[in-house]
Amino acid sequence: MKKWLPNWRIVSLLSVMALFLAGCGKPYLSTLQPVGEVADMQKSLILLSSAIMILVVVVVSIIFVYVVVKFRQRKGEKDIIPKQVEGSHKLEITWTVIPILLLLILAVPTVSYTFQLADVAKMDEEDSDALVVNVTAHLYWWEFEYPGYGVVTSQDLYVPTDERIYFNLEASQVKHSFWIPSAGGKMDTNTDNTNRFWLSFDSERVGQGEAESIFHGKCAELCGPSHALMDFKVKPVARADFDQWIENMQATEHTAETELAQAGEEIFNQSCITCHAIGADAQSDAGVAPNLTNFGDRERIAGILEHTPEELARWLKDPEDVKPANLMTNTYGELNAQEVDALVEYLMSLKVDEE
Repeated sequence: MKKWLPNWRIVSLLSVMALFLAGCGKPYLSTLQPVGEVADMQKSLILLSSAIMILVVVVVSIIFVYVVVKFRQRKGEKDIIPKQVEGSHKLEITWTVIPILLLLILAVPTVSYTFQLADVAKMDEEDSDALVVNVTAHLYWWEFEYPGYGVVTSQDLYVPTDERIYFNLEASQVKHSFWIPSAGGKMDTNTDNTNRFWLSFDSERVGQGEAESIFHGKCAELCGPSHALMDFKVKPVARADFDQWIENMQATEHTAETELAQAGEEIFNQSCITCHAIGADAQSDAGVAPNLTNFGDRERIAGILEHTPEELARWLKDPEDVKPANLMTNTYGELNAQEVDALVEYLMSLKVDEE
């Protein structure tokens, strides 16, 4: 007994820790706080499957306790053998039919939702007004192209509310997975084929709770050392605001206003332009670095750092320290303090959103 006591203490401690950790997390990363049609479907399946599992556990536990109590061995009854039910057709039919019924209850809505979520026929219709976004997953950042508008951006995904947004998903180097927990997902991005699906954001639920109007996207497929740091942000806005953003992106003409920003622009054009691009529909030949047209409007630097000049300087000085194995590491050599300050000034001035 004494030998088992320490083991039970460890098991109890781990169980309590697991219970507390199960409640940890961020509201904007929860599938239980849906903001759209797809997320609603998926939440209903989560609740249905959980209810079925809880029901099974409760019923089996009750039967187990009943059997243990009723048929326990009592004093003076060592030779008494309870009635044997082996080969009972009623019991065999019962415990075969009940699981089948439970599976059917879960399978019917699952199959129905699967076909609904796979319906992307509107993407192939001629003269379709559907909004299509081409998503390309890189190491370790996200590129978003709006082919109907000639706009390319990265890291921050702008979408209109109260309508379906259709996605073409691809990957450039290795496999990733596109996931916006509050809106739905996940869907793999592959290097050898294009996956397609749709999401939607309900304007009545966008802006509620701690997440406000910014939602977090993640890579949900282990893709390398910085997999956990491969984040992006989603900005659902009213259709009029989305159209205005598109118009601003299309009409972008950045002009460095200060001497320091002009110096940063010169450095950018001499080196950074090799991989990065500035311009709504501009893409680098290599396609290895984010489009920086609206960098000054971004929610995060490198998808994870606070959007401040200090954090940008930290990123430019040592990208490897922030995001290991990213393709920017050791690309241009070390920048001196003056060059970093100039680039920070220039990059922070790249804005299209109206103040």
